[in-house]
Amino acid sequence: MPSPHARTAARADAPAEAGPAAGGDEECHPTATPPPGERNRSRLTNLIGRSTDIPVLAVSGGLLIAFVLSALIAPTATGDAVNSVFTFVARWFGPLWQVLLLATFGVALWLGFSRYGKVRLGGAGARPEYGRFQWIAMIMSTLLAGGGVFFAAGEPVQHYVETPPFYEGVKSGTQQAANAALSQSFAHWGFLAWAVLGTLASIVMIRGQERGMPLRPRTLLYPILGERVRHSRLGAAVDIVCVIAVVAGTVGPIGFLGLQVSYGLSKVFGISGGYPVQLGVIVLLTVVAVASVASGIDKGIQFFSRANIWLAVALMAVFLVLGSVGFVLDSFLGGLGQYVQDFVPLSLNRGDHQWLGSWTVFFFGWFLGYGPLMSIFVARISKGRTVRDLVISTAIIPPLATMFWFTVFGGTGIYLEQKHPGTISGPLKSVGMDAAVISMAERLPMGAVVAVALLLLTITFVVTTTDSMSYSIAAAGTKSGEPTRAVRAFWALLMGAAAAVLILVGDGGITALQSFIVVTAVPVGFIMLPTLWTAPRVAKQMAREQGLLPREPELEPEPKAKSEPELETMPEPEPAKSTVTTE
Repeated sequence: MPSPHARTAARADAPAEAGPAAGGDEECHPTATPPPGERNRSRLTNLIGRSTDIPVLAVSGGLLIAFVLSALIAPTATGDAVNSVFTFVARWFGPLWQVLLLATFGVALWLGFSRYGKVRLGGAGARPEYGRFQWIAMIMSTLLAGGGVFFAAGEPVQHYVETPPFYEGVKSGTQQAANAALSQSFAHWGFLAWAVLGTLASIVMIRGQERGMPLRPRTLLYPILGERVRHSRLGAAVDIVCVIAVVAGTVGPIGFLGLQVSYGLSKVFGISGGYPVQLGVIVLLTVVAVASVASGIDKGIQFFSRANIWLAVALMAVFLVLGSVGFVLDSFLGGLGQYVQDFVPLSLNRGDHQWLGSWTVFFFGWFLGYGPLMSIFVARISKGRTVRDLVISTAIIPPLATMFWFTVFGGTGIYLEQKHPGTISGPLKSVGMDAAVISMAERLPMGAVVAVALLLLTITFVVTTTDSMSYSIAAAGTKSGEPTRAVRAFWALLMGAAAAVLILVGDGGITALQSFIVVTAVPVGFIMLPTLWTAPRVAKQMAREQGLLPREPELEPEPKAKSEPELETMPEPEPAKSTVTTE
């Protein structure tokens, strides 16, 4: 008995197969032309694909459009409403997120360095589809995104100028203040952020696909609910809230990019900033992202990922040479040591609720919202890797690289601020985060060239995030197989349009979006929570199947999705004896 998807495809193909054999006199009885409405529906179906989940696509896209329109029509009312909800969410859900991220990192480390670390994702015979450099480059470029440039210079300088509450009492202007500023930045962008984005949820997602489930957020609940989550309303709701969260989180970097490039062009080339320039930047990015996501993972996304890494390495080298290598290295070691020393209390700090809502809870909610969709992308490119590979290449190597990246930019900013007080903090305070990195580049030799390279890197980072998340969002709305190019391009276009409209609204629109990002993370947190125990459970099951643990046949097997090949090989049931009669 074929699967529901197979039956749908068979019904769709049946007329074409049965037509000639029906009578053999097609010339006398030409095929009737379908009515215009039927033809339009057929074109739409072919465009978006028969496997596209129309309700998920319509509801998630419709809710995003509704939010953007409300911000455009009534920006003040929308901002006030979202900020009120944000205050409540940050106060009451922030502690849960802090514990969840810390626990995720702890469980991921235990899995990676225990006997389960040898488990091969996708089955014992699976082999990696991408080389290690390509694989890590795609992961890092997608997660670091534009935030890695937008916040890398500004956040450490901000914490240096205004000491975070956790380090209250540290004397400003000292090396200790620089270490504290970097430690606080590492707490936001370090181990916890990367672990929740690419470890436990990815293991559950790969296992679900191995058992016949699609690469959709609902698969994260498969170890608990079994096969019924595939077609349930709960599964649809899970997909929708996860799509909305990651769309909000991706529109943010696109909007930040427009602000940063506009400011950079006005400072470096004297081009008047403002909305026309910001809109032009967003349009350019959207066009490139659409072309990239339409070309697929093996072409566009992979190309931009490699380009990002090499350009980032080159820029770090330039900053080290033109800035102060000694200060940056001292600050990195000092900041990393401070971060490790304060790791647990800093991660769980609940001192100043208002400050936490603006910084720690905001970042944790942002990354948490990315979790399910990022796990789809990581699962898509990580088959054949071991659990240990996955943990090291998502929760250890990228965080260390990110922390060094923040030290190169933020440490250089602190160094320049020490030599010339107000040079970086002045624009940071008066303009915002988008001014910090450009102001820093202006103070270095060949400042204009460095600034242009920074803007180019920001664009390529955001392009990579936009196209990879467009792929993941499209996959979240696809019942089976790969998402179509049209649906992937639709999401890239929609996110670019949303960013353009919110930039038009002004600071109120961007502020409302930042608050909205945190609000959307509330349901996602409860979807990611079960991975703390389901990921170890499925890792244990895979270890038994791959001979890494002795089998325990008395254990009840996990629920398994019935795929078409399995159904074809099921033995025929024996006829019931009660149906046989003799006379």
